[in-house]
Amino acid sequence: MSDWRPSASLDALAARAALLKQLRIFFAARGVLEVETPQLSFATVTDPAIDALSVASTSPQEPQRFLQTSPEYAMKRLIAAGAGDIFQVARAFRQGECGRRHNPEFSLLEWYRLGWHHTALMREVAELVGEVLGRNGWQIWPYASLFQHVLEIDPLSDDVGEAQLQALAESRLGDVPAGLDRDGLMDLLMSHCIEPTLRDAGIVFVTDFPPSQSALSRLIKVKGRTVAARFECYVDGIELANGYWEQSDAGALRERFASDNAVRRRRGLVERMPDERLLAAQDSGLPDCAGVALGVDRLLALKLGVDTISEVISFDWSRA
Repeated sequence: MSDWRPSASLDALAARAALLKQLRIFFAARGVLEVETPQLSFATVTDPAIDALSVASTSPQEPQRFLQTSPEYAMKRLIAAGAGDIFQVARAFRQGECGRRHNPEFSLLEWYRLGWHHTALMREVAELVGEVLGRNGWQIWPYASLFQHVLEIDPLSDDVGEAQLQALAESRLGDVPAGLDRDGLMDLLMSHCIEPTLRDAGIVFVTDFPPSQSALSRLIKVKGRTVAARFECYVDGIELANGYWEQSDAGALRERFASDNAVRRRRGLVERMPDERLLAAQDSGLPDCAGVALGVDRLLALKLGVDTISEVISFDWSRA
């Protein structure tokens, strides 16, 4: 416990302050309102890929609360209440995520645009990232096309089964963790085989994800195929942002939460109760909108050309 010094240099902390100012100027110029929402809440996400940190109750009358993995649910409640276009730079928390590009406590920039779909929001993400990093231009790759280009397989095809994905992963990577389902295998191939090919591609948007990976986005038809209306933004092979054309139908959202918990049961994970306040807000009428969450720490690391986000966080997990 002798290392009391920050993990980031003082120059990096000054650059962080400048970045936060730049982000606020960007949204102020576009008439987007800055908001704040709670970091602790009664509910958390059902997403099987995300583990939340909980805070135990000190009273039998007070239920446990969860540190929020993103401000998404609360921000959607504000939108349903009439807040309009909003953004937030929030502290977010995810259990077990620690490494070169992960810290259990991190900063997210999240914003929502009313009346927009995800493709319009992609342009604004590209404009923001381009302005911060001094980059021009970007590429858009549909998820299936990227797999076909790199791995010569279409994971969305009915002819491609779990056994074929398993065999491909084993041929490319050798040992594969046991018990991975279809989405787990696709995620493994994406992270270990496809993402490395994006390192020299600059700003890349991956779109049209499998319906099973729709999260809270709506489903749409593209060239006769049902896909998730979401995107991920990569810069130099680093995943930077995740955006959706938001699912506004409360019934569809309830089904999504139930499906998430079914996956959690299959994977031996703790089930999570759906956020009834979010569902009530959806029932009241969530306006048509698109939203995105962007990793501030990763963006700053890219701007400064450093290899780990600990170099841009005042005190990383090992020193917090």
